[in-house]
Amino acid sequence: MNAIIPINTIVESGCGAPPEIIRERGQREVFCGLTGIIWMHRKIQDAFFLVVGSRTCAHLIQSAAGVMIFAEPRFATAIIDERDLAGLADANAELDKVVQRLLARRPDIKLLFLVGSCPSEVIKLDLHRAAGRLDKQFGPKVRILNYSGSGIETTFTQGEDACLNALVPQLPVTDQKSIMIVGCLPDIVEDQFARLFTEMGVTNVSFFPPRNSRDLPAVGSNTQFILAQPFLGDTLRALESRGASHLSAPFPFGIEGTTEWLATIATAMGVSQELFDKVTAPKKARAEMALAPLKETLKDKKIFFFPDSQLEIPLARYLHRELGMALTEVGTPFLHKQVLEKEMALLPQNVQLSEGQDVEKQLDRLKLAKPDMVVCGLGLANPLESEGYTTKWAIELVFSPIHGYDQAADLAELFARPLRRKAKLQFDTEALCN
Repeated sequence: MNAIIPINTIVESGCGAPPEIIRERGQREVFCGLTGIIWMHRKIQDAFFLVVGSRTCAHLIQSAAGVMIFAEPRFATAIIDERDLAGLADANAELDKVVQRLLARRPDIKLLFLVGSCPSEVIKLDLHRAAGRLDKQFGPKVRILNYSGSGIETTFTQGEDACLNALVPQLPVTDQKSIMIVGCLPDIVEDQFARLFTEMGVTNVSFFPPRNSRDLPAVGSNTQFILAQPFLGDTLRALESRGASHLSAPFPFGIEGTTEWLATIATAMGVSQELFDKVTAPKKARAEMALAPLKETLKDKKIFFFPDSQLEIPLARYLHRELGMALTEVGTPFLHKQVLEKEMALLPQNVQLSEGQDVEKQLDRLKLAKPDMVVCGLGLANPLESEGYTTKWAIELVFSPIHGYDQAADLAELFARPLRRKAKLQFDTEALCN
């Protein structure tokens, strides 16, 4: 939990937007951006993530990843110890030795990220300069880049944003008209979207990041890109600086979001409405059939979102509009209006939004709202469960495949399962008492 000097709560309201946005800058409870390595290292299959940090950083990554003894993961930690902190060793020379040993042991590495952490930033270790020096030494065989995974001022999903932002300058140039899908997607989801694009006749489409670092997509003034994740604000600005144009759309969660997201791409690439409907209709019908039984569990249930992943607003839209859940408060760490413009327009006018966090104040509002379900981080889940609340871990929603038609019911199931579990426990308890 990071303590931030609190300032007065700011309430915004405006025409055409939900009437109230509470902005808070107090105590917050989040993971740091190092957590993003857990899904990034699985996505870019020839990349390695070397965290320059403390033993605490190493324990965090290992715990989050659930590393098996049979696997050799593509991440590690260069430990900053007492000798480094006391200035008895040259931190840059020590880092060079670690990188040399790593690349000698793992010749399969083609892209190495030096990932900054709170400890490395506190001691002012210039990893950007170190990455440039090492890149000259080991390139072009191995490309070496740097980004910050520190959680001092960010939330955990922004680790992906920082990583992709560091990759944007490496993208080759093109003048061809193309579509770029931006944001890490599980391979199964990426394959599903790729098949849909093929059926629509959209061929010049790429995914960023790619599965192989040597397949970086090209970008230019004729490139249009669309975000697959709502926490990529810095990457959005970096791509626009390369001349690419941003396509704004709701995010592909649920049937409605997926349809609008795909329709935005189809329109940009000149796909006819007739072909679009032909391709998407059977997928929508299958998803609607799978969602039907889950609506009975979720309809009219009140849900409260603590700020955690920046997925909160798109998920709230999906749960409310497609499953009938009642939104009490939807909190998000950062409310990026350019990214969430289309999502905000689909929220009910009376929903209370909050940006940032003051944990104690938000807990007070939670008790007044008395929701049926609370979406929150791991640090709050157990205490809230002990008080009788039903919780859903926000981080599970980042790790799970939840995009697209085929995952619409899987996403709903993640919310329905805790409610069914609580109902069963109450039934069993009542049966024992009787």
